[in-house]
Amino acid sequence: MSVAPRPLRRPRRLRRTGVIRRLVRETRLTPDRLVLPLFVTDGENVEQPIEAMPGHARLSVDRVLARCQDALENKVGAFALFPAVDPALKRPDAGEALNPENLLCRTVRAIKAGIPEACVITDIALDPYSSLGHDGLVRNGVVVNDETVDVLSQMAVLHAKAGADIVAPSDMMDGRVAAIRAALDRAGATDVAIISYTAKYASAFYGPFREALGSAPVAAENVPSDKKTYQMDPANAREAAIEAMLDEDEGADVLMVKPALPYLDVIRRLRLATELPVAAYHVSGEYAMVKAAAARGWLDERSCMSEVLLGIARAGADLIFTYAALEYARWWRESLR
Repeated sequence: MSVAPRPLRRPRRLRRTGVIRRLVRETRLTPDRLVLPLFVTDGENVEQPIEAMPGHARLSVDRVLARCQDALENKVGAFALFPAVDPALKRPDAGEALNPENLLCRTVRAIKAGIPEACVITDIALDPYSSLGHDGLVRNGVVVNDETVDVLSQMAVLHAKAGADIVAPSDMMDGRVAAIRAALDRAGATDVAIISYTAKYASAFYGPFREALGSAPVAAENVPSDKKTYQMDPANAREAAIEAMLDEDEGADVLMVKPALPYLDVIRRLRLATELPVAAYHVSGEYAMVKAAAARGWLDERSCMSEVLLGIARAGADLIFTYAALEYARWWRESLR
């Protein structure tokens, strides 16, 4: 009886033991490549749980500092701040965004005073401050570009003066990176970096985030019902390369893709197109899906969340914004014991 020829190559040789698998592992995701988003609210000793995002809450500044300290002890050193602004302070012109004593600026100063080694990243967009829920100013039913960019540039300078290490324009207005870079440089903030939300899609995965901040567009006359005229069409990938080219030329230091999982191809496209670091935002809906399924016993949270983040890194993300940053960091430390 003839014997089937033996394979010359046996890939399983390099899967045989845990030590061997770790030796040849192609993608390694360590906690210092993660950014932890935090929601800030007014008050003292306040923690308001966000129902759709288990493990996250709107935190008062003192609680934010405690969370940052915990994260730093677990090797996560970068934090993206999002303010839950009092509705009484929201106006159509988003004027609170330019108040140097607003919640966000006070939080930045507190973190840099108490934990100077923390890397503080601030969001540059008007939706937390706008009573209309849009990332830009609304005029006659249109989200206007250039007027919005003027306000965003002032906002970035304000954050830099408060102590932000990085500003992250998430608004998707045309030309805002160049305007913000010029404004920062004029203000002497040449060391403040820009993470540009280069390919931010008009995604259905932002729901829990908008619940946390109350930042969804309002239903009103002459107010666009969605953000599709400035955020990208989910069907488009080549357009992301155009946005990346523009942002790089305008002075961005890091390029961001948001969300992450439905756009792994876009992350890869940008990774191959630029020498700049590429970031990905593992957004609230993506996080909530794993949490919800795990709560029902349908999957293992630790394994699945880790696999998700590893997949984003494998696609080409150098850094990942994720609500699971602290959990992943703890799991990672346990795996080293």
